Amino acid sequence: MSAPSDDLNRRAAAWLAEDPDPETRAELAALIKAAESDPAPLAERFAGTLTFGTAGLRGELGAGPTRMNRAVVIRAAAGLAAYLRDTGQAGAGPVVIGYDARHNSERFARDTAEVMAGAGLTALLLPRPLPTPVLAFAIRHLGAVAGVEVTASHNPPRDNGYKVYLGDGSQIVEPADREIAARIAAIGALDSVPRTEGGGTVLDEAVVEAYLDRAAGVLAPGSARTATTVHTALHGVGAAPLAAAFARAGFPAPVPVAEQAEPDPDFPTVAFPNPEEPGAMDLALATARRVSPDLVLANDPDADRLAAAVPDEAAEGGWRMLRGDETGALLAAHLVRRGLPRGGVLATSIVSSSLLSRIAEAAGAGYAETLTGFKWISRAEGLAYGYEEALGYCVDPEGVRDKDGITAALLLTELASELKEEGRTLLDLLDELAVRHGVHATSQLSVRVEDLSLIADAMERLRSAPPERLGGLPVVRTEDLSAGAGGLPPTDGLRYTLDGARVVVRPSGTEPKLKCYLEAVVPVGGPEGLPEARAAAARTLAAVETDLAEAAGL
Repeated sequence: MSAPSDDLNRRAAAWLAEDPDPETRAELAALIKAAESDPAPLAERFAGTLTFGTAGLRGELGAGPTRMNRAVVIRAAAGLAAYLRDTGQAGAGPVVIGYDARHNSERFARDTAEVMAGAGLTALLLPRPLPTPVLAFAIRHLGAVAGVEVTASHNPPRDNGYKVYLGDGSQIVEPADREIAARIAAIGALDSVPRTEGGGTVLDEAVVEAYLDRAAGVLAPGSARTATTVHTALHGVGAAPLAAAFARAGFPAPVPVAEQAEPDPDFPTVAFPNPEEPGAMDLALATARRVSPDLVLANDPDADRLAAAVPDEAAEGGWRMLRGDETGALLAAHLVRRGLPRGGVLATSIVSSSLLSRIAEAAGAGYAETLTGFKWISRAEGLAYGYEEALGYCVDPEGVRDKDGITAALLLTELASELKEEGRTLLDLLDELAVRHGVHATSQLSVRVEDLSLIADAMERLRSAPPERLGGLPVVRTEDLSAGAGGLPPTDGLRYTLDGARVVVRPSGTEPKLKCYLEAVVPVGGPEGLPEARAAAARTLAAVETDLAEAAGL
């Protein structure tokens, strides 16, 4: 093995000298020593920097510029403070800072508050680890100029992240992300960043109470509140806020999945703390089989997403998980039936089901399609409701201009209660939507990689040799989204329109995954035609997935 280069040694020594955290200093010192015989691990830590973009920061905890640590967070906070100052926003309101229960989240939040205070801004810290939607709410509620949430959402335990919002309560998009990133890159030595030790005011519970009041307000006055539920927080911060919201709304108390109710940054009962991942819902469904509720609800660790399962005699174990597109359609139908505000728009992203457009058209409502992510969905003009297939739902955009797993759970449970009073179920409503608008079946091919070059290779393969047929269906239109499409900003993705189907391929913005989103649409003549229509859609999806995997070299 070769020795580390002089340049690598200099950069590592300089980082070590200014690292404010004893734990990461010790880790880096050990890497420097080990580099005498094997420099590769040290070189990987200094192979660039953790990129700040529209998702803020997200990465594995550890020492060095390619990891999430206090040095990286302090620089990010200083860059944000400089952006607010340079754009004339610094004196217009406070910066609100929230955090989840992951490793180092509170420390990163307090570092951010100290940097903001050192820059002359008013920093307000949420009182304890809380769901991301509480932070998004607090920005608008308190008239803040910006907000920061320290969270890695549903990423593995070793990760953490840094999500930035501006004063409208939405996550940052271009050009703000680039302008903040430029200011982060311009930060000099870490000891040049002014910090006020202990800076920032810790808010009391009034902001949480205000959020809970607002959350209960998403329900219709006098609506049914009888559905029973099981809830899992997946070791995150959602259990207590959701229970409080349900109590305030007058629902029966959710039965918690005890093994997963308390925050635990190690997520000991799940391989990945994401309700979409295999096995993540096993304990919740086992609890449901024991207590027989009307509905199973699951939040991801920062409680901005919602997963749901319903009783289904035809499903293995008697319970079936709803796809995000199914829950998205159910909530849309519920809100439409209640009555949207005049000019209200239903919005979703390019990777979600086209069923929402049919629901909007039938209701005479506006419809918008955006790029992936709530940073785009939340900006749809006239937004009344927005959702994305990855279990994100915005049911109260004036209160929380982001996805919110707590208010979505309230609204879905209200819908289940109303249907229960009518002798119907959520599955019955899904059948009715399919008969009215056609079966819109969706699935996803998601490939997690260790080597990110495999994702780039797959995208290049699809661009250089685009498929002409998928699943036996001709590809009638191919769109390279990196050039922009349909008036949308450019993004790394491909969209294929087939005769009766659609495919979107894109790299994940938050995880090392290539994601392929598939939809098949089959008309239905009546209730009796539903089984065959669903079977035909399933066959189409399976055939398209097989051909797509081959074309992408997966």
